[in-house]
Amino acid sequence: MNKLRILVVEDQHIVREGMVAILSLQPDMEVVGEAENGVQAVQLARKTKPDVILLDMVMPLQDGLTTIPKLKEISPNFRILVLSSFAHSNQVYQAIKSGALGYLLKDTPRAQLLQSIREVARGHASLQPAIAMKVITDFERPEIGDNPPNEHLTKREMETLKLIARGLSNQEIALEMVVNERTIAKYVSSILNKLHLSNRTQAALYALREGLAMSPN
Repeated sequence: MNKLRILVVEDQHIVREGMVAILSLQPDMEVVGEAENGVQAVQLARKTKPDVILLDMVMPLQDGLTTIPKLKEISPNFRILVLSSFAHSNQVYQAIKSGALGYLLKDTPRAQLLQSIREVARGHASLQPAIAMKVITDFERPEIGDNPPNEHLTKREMETLKLIARGLSNQEIALEMVVNERTIAKYVSSILNKLHLSNRTQAALYALREGLAMSPN
């Protein structure tokens, strides 16, 4: 079994050691590097090519928000999961806009952290519900995807977007819509392109902000 290669980026030694200890006990995970600031994170990411990067926001030398785009420059395929002590709406929003797929707080239960790592590794969004709702509530309208979706998406793309907002994977959406999973992948790609979004997390937040998750099919 191929293990998930994980880079842990955290400036507090005790916290970082605790995360590494938890991850090291998982049969499907392998910690390939540890960094205490954004500069080290970029260097190690280039060297180790991790599948998932656990990234703190507040660090010396280079913070998380500055680090995310630098990591995406190395490889757009890096899956970034923010693990922070703070849930400021603007910080969460900017992290997602920059390319993070998930955002959790450091008091997240161990089981949820591990589940989120696995979800992000598969390219799925992972936001704590309270954080997602806070971002949605605090912003009048996201800057991402300014065009109203109903004017640009096909009916099937709209259905797909609603299911993304409910947290379903491509496989689950395919079962729901009774189509091939490859077809859903094409729908998702088209949605991101038409709405000028970078990833599924942005699409989910956009759909939630527009009230699409609650809209009838």
